[in-house]
Amino acid sequence: MAEMIFGGVTEQVVTRDEFPLEKARKVLANETIAIIGYGVQGPGQALNLKDNGMNVIVGQRKGGASWKKAEADGWVENETLFEINEACGRGTIIQFLLSDAGQIEAWPTVKKHLTAGKALYFSHGFGITFNEKTGIIPPADVDVILAAPKGSGTSLRRLFLAGKGLNSSFAVHQDATGRARERVIALGIGIGSGYLFETTFRKEVYSDLTGERGVLMGAIAGVFEAQYNCLRKNGHSPSEAFNETVEELTQSLMPLVAENGMDWMYANCSTTAQRGALDWRHKFRKAVEPVYDELYQSVVSGKEAEIAIEAGRQPDYRKKLEAELTELRESELWRTGAQVRKLRP
Repeated sequence: MAEMIFGGVTEQVVTRDEFPLEKARKVLANETIAIIGYGVQGPGQALNLKDNGMNVIVGQRKGGASWKKAEADGWVENETLFEINEACGRGTIIQFLLSDAGQIEAWPTVKKHLTAGKALYFSHGFGITFNEKTGIIPPADVDVILAAPKGSGTSLRRLFLAGKGLNSSFAVHQDATGRARERVIALGIGIGSGYLFETTFRKEVYSDLTGERGVLMGAIAGVFEAQYNCLRKNGHSPSEAFNETVEELTQSLMPLVAENGMDWMYANCSTTAQRGALDWRHKFRKAVEPVYDELYQSVVSGKEAEIAIEAGRQPDYRKKLEAELTELRESELWRTGAQVRKLRP
């Protein structure tokens, strides 16, 4: 592993230079990788592994939208596309990429195929960390590993096709074969990771649930709504409020921050914007830090996991979820956004 310094702290990471794709291919040469689930992470990981020369099959419930998507992506029934039970039986590495609720439902099927020496792979630490709620407890004679891309499966695939990579964390929860570490690093390289940093299943799920509820989705959606509503109630038009709140951030500023950092952005804006941003960032940070402390404790206590699991068990959950998403989609903010996107050149 290579030593890298992040913010003055030395970390051990794995890069493509020290663990090249050719080495990953050798490690996985005799493996059959069964991708179970073809929803959020499944397509990107499966296609990237296949394109990188690994032996990949897909397991999915037959006849549904995800099965049809897999067929459209080139997976062939009874050759590389199977129902979950069959794929699990064929795989030496089972990549368990169903949703958290889907994993709970499918676990009895997967577990019966976890014979000695196989590897059970996750891209989220939820099922293992909260196993008292999920019931996912693997047998002792299989490797239990994790590689978690820091982004969506769509982004993983797009960056791969562009010759780039999405950074991923990796973890070994159980090393039954003595090969768990090299297996997971090879898989991490195979799915198209930029670099790999080590974590644990517990730390992965704590950071992931905090991030999803926080700055990645929950917090940023709430901040968008607060600023948009503030501008609208003070007489600004929907177009002006949306462009100033969302469009400028996503289309102009964030790509530059991604390339050069926030310090560069501050140094390359007007002095008026610079002064205001430097002053107000402290107010916003102090305002939200208590919310983050509350959120993190809710994650660590298992409360967030329990909420998610119980919600998914409700027979009318999908109907209620669609109503919530419709409310979001039909809000003035995001109806304005849809129109603005159509007007982009």
